[in-house]
Amino acid sequence: MIKHKNKTQNGLINRHKRMRGFIIKSKKMWAILIVAAIALTAVVLLGSIRKSGSAGSNTNMSTFLVRRDDLTISVAESGSIKARTSININCKVEGQSTIISIVPEGIFITEEDVKNGKVLFELDSSNLEEQIATREIDFASSEASLTEAEEAFDIQVKQNESDIAAAVLSVKFALLDFKKYLGESVARKVIDAVGEDPNANFNMVSLLDDYDPNDPDGLGGASSQQLNNFQDSIIIARGNMEKAIDVNDGQQKLYDANYASELDLTSSKLNVASATIKKKSAEEDLILYRLYDFQKESEKFLSDYYESKRQLVRTHAQARSRLAQAKAKKRGAESTNRLRGDRLAKLKEQIDACVIRAPAPGLVVYGSSGDFMRGRTRVIEEGSTVYQRQKIIELPNLSQMIAEIDVHESAVDKVRPGQRAKIVVDAFPDQTFTGEVLKVAPLPDPQRGFLSPDMKVYKTQVTIEGSHDFIKPGMSTKVDILVEQLEDALIVPIQVVARRDGKKVCYCLTPQGPEPREVQTGAFNDTFVQIIDGLEVGDEVLLNPPLITETSGSGNLYDKKKPEQDKADGPTREGGPSQGQGGGRPQGERPSRQGGGQGQGGGRPQGERPSRQGGGQTPGGQFQLTDEMADKMMERIKGADAAKAKELGELKKSDPAKFKTELMKYMRNMMRQGGSGTRQRQGEDGGERGQNR
Repeated sequence: MIKHKNKTQNGLINRHKRMRGFIIKSKKMWAILIVAAIALTAVVLLGSIRKSGSAGSNTNMSTFLVRRDDLTISVAESGSIKARTSININCKVEGQSTIISIVPEGIFITEEDVKNGKVLFELDSSNLEEQIATREIDFASSEASLTEAEEAFDIQVKQNESDIAAAVLSVKFALLDFKKYLGESVARKVIDAVGEDPNANFNMVSLLDDYDPNDPDGLGGASSQQLNNFQDSIIIARGNMEKAIDVNDGQQKLYDANYASELDLTSSKLNVASATIKKKSAEEDLILYRLYDFQKESEKFLSDYYESKRQLVRTHAQARSRLAQAKAKKRGAESTNRLRGDRLAKLKEQIDACVIRAPAPGLVVYGSSGDFMRGRTRVIEEGSTVYQRQKIIELPNLSQMIAEIDVHESAVDKVRPGQRAKIVVDAFPDQTFTGEVLKVAPLPDPQRGFLSPDMKVYKTQVTIEGSHDFIKPGMSTKVDILVEQLEDALIVPIQVVARRDGKKVCYCLTPQGPEPREVQTGAFNDTFVQIIDGLEVGDEVLLNPPLITETSGSGNLYDKKKPEQDKADGPTREGGPSQGQGGGRPQGERPSRQGGGQGQGGGRPQGERPSRQGGGQTPGGQFQLTDEMADKMMERIKGADAAKAKELGELKKSDPAKFKTELMKYMRNMMRQGGSGTRQRQGEDGGERGQNR
């Protein structure tokens, strides 16, 4: 029983611990929201009190007499001194390098130092020097490969010429063999008939049908000679046979007359048989030649001719292929050699870049670069690490100096090249230098935009006339750019202009009390504004107009106008002094430091800051729970009370409005329980310790 109770109490304690962590995290957010709501309520009450109190009180009113005076419109910004022209010496070594030695910052490099090649800084080159030997070996190997590839290419060119010449001769010899066998005219006739198709069907035997040995355009050559030989053999064999027959007939007569022996008769008969056989053999040889040998030999020579032509085509193709391969190897060797040569030359350049000598005279200024991503600065000094393209030293030309300032975006439209300016260097506050605007950057400074996304400034360069050797780069300075100079202008302090019902008015003091009078404003500076129409010299205006808050239909505490309309309306005071518009700086943006003198009621204009809408605050001061805030609360509830988080999650899907109401109710309960939770846990812990004892 005691163990079960202890387990239950331990569970409650753990749950309260989780709830306490959740409540502590939520308290911070709720504290901010409660303070914002209280501040907004105080502003509303204060505005109502001042509105009701200012309407009937005219005592102790500060006034200003409208007068004519010169009005200076200018833009004042701070910056630093830079040389108009300078030589930046950057690290040219790839990767990172260590500074071995560097000249002290602030020394002046003379012309003699430049002639003598004074070393400004030296980087560690030990790693690069170790790579030189390997790169030189690689380069020598690539040169040998290139020589081999070039020689192989030349050899292949000559070999191709020989192969092609041999193939051409083969075609020529094959044609001559064909003509030799058939004769010039018949061979040409056959070639013309066959054409370029060696497989065309041509009856070679037909050439023997009209054979005439006396025809000069007929069959000739070796085939004609063989044909004649066969025919001559037949003639000779026929003559021998006839002779043998005649001899045999004579022997038969002599044998019959008993003048010849039987052996002689038998011998003569054998001669007749032999001659007959030879005659038949000669005739058979002619037939075989005409039917087979002539056709075989003719087609063989013709085929050899066409095959030699095909071989010539193949030889040309093989020559082109082998030449292309040799050329590719040569190009590859050239590329490899060039690449390795470039690497070797680049490595030598890197080693040479480790020692930087003075290129021109000037003041030595270290080029430390800020690492804004990590909030630290890389300092240039001996032993420090530098990277490629990092500026190490800057040699400014001190004969021509400029002031570089950051002009706020609200005033950049006023600044133009050629405008006159006054420059005061902080190191010499008693001296004022003159100059003019040289250049205004077309785009905001991205570096400043990264650090302050809501702050947009434009780099502007202002020349400093004359040569001043005591002005050094990096000195802080203030620049006052003259935008416009109005002479004999009707002016009043900027805070006397207020906005009522969308119009700009000044409250003139009359015997009957303050009287609003509509005015038209012109250019203005931080102190005074030009009155174009509505007032006259000598009019007495209130320096602090009555605080009357204009409200729009949306319930906003301050009148919201389009920026274009505000810019054209000029400076106004709505519910109190405010910085003006029109002819000058837009409302809500940084004012410039102007000249024009201080007058009665002078000083920097006052104004009410517009209330920041959003973030859960409605126009009437009622807190509004945004979806983002609800999601964050739900994430914390899930860690403390998963069951309640699930219940609220289902309610969010079915009824979002009721979900926010229940979520707020739950959070208020948690806030109320937060104060007593600690005391309750302490009591439970004490009871538990008592039970344990």
